[in-house]
Amino acid sequence: MGVLNLTPDSFSDGGRWTDPAAAVDHGLRLLAEGADLLDLGAESTRPGGGVYGGGAATVPADEEAARLLPVLTALRRATGAPLSVDTRKGEVARRALDAGADLLNDVSALGDPDLGRAVAAAGCPLVLMHSRGELATMQRGIRFDDLLADVRCDLAAAVERAVACGIPADQVVLDPGIGFGKTAEQNLALLGRLHELAVLGRPLLVGASRKSFIGRAVEASGRPLPPPEDRLPGSLAAVAWAAARSAALVRVHDVAATVQFLTVWRAIAAEAAPREDAG
Repeated sequence: MGVLNLTPDSFSDGGRWTDPAAAVDHGLRLLAEGADLLDLGAESTRPGGGVYGGGAATVPADEEAARLLPVLTALRRATGAPLSVDTRKGEVARRALDAGADLLNDVSALGDPDLGRAVAAAGCPLVLMHSRGELATMQRGIRFDDLLADVRCDLAAAVERAVACGIPADQVVLDPGIGFGKTAEQNLALLGRLHELAVLGRPLLVGASRKSFIGRAVEASGRPLPPPEDRLPGSLAAVAWAAARSAALVRVHDVAATVQFLTVWRAIAAEAAPREDAG
């Protein structure tokens, strides 16, 4: 899943793709590089209370739609590839679906029940992400009794909310919410134990690309804290763990590098597997 941020304030590439024509070109480039689908976001959901300060400002629905719809409409005309829209708002979701979006990616896990009703009416897939608290403050006072058990419980409750809105459970994809309401150490633990979420019975999407826990892990080793644009090697390490633990989707900024990495990783894995004619 290639990331296409249409925002001026995303943590990694905010402001680069606010021009609709440039955004469309970039989206098509990500597909040409090997992305299976695109995830368009017109409101930054950068969490606050941590390394990024106060977090991203909430954007009115009309402003979010104004950023999103010209790019979504143009991409829909230009490609048959699946297009995801990253939004928390039912109103924006409805307009995106009318414009040709194929699925919705909701970091609030149905904080707005109207988004659930829009998805149910459209019959499309929905990604539900784990987080706790409000975006502006969720990186403060982080506490889990048992990280994996709590995340599993919260995600199971999110699926129940989706079903209550009329969305079949088999249309739901779950995201453990790397970087949202979790410490750097908890993000590493969640990635390392990702397979423990398989009990939920739903495909997993992992979005770890360029996130702050990568920088913190590097800094903890005694090296300088890398800025987001210099975190590709760490992002690929996160992709490796996610892929090894059967993540269905990885959400990334650096598509070409990720595709090459996964191609070689899978080729090695195939050669390392026991052969039927061996021995």
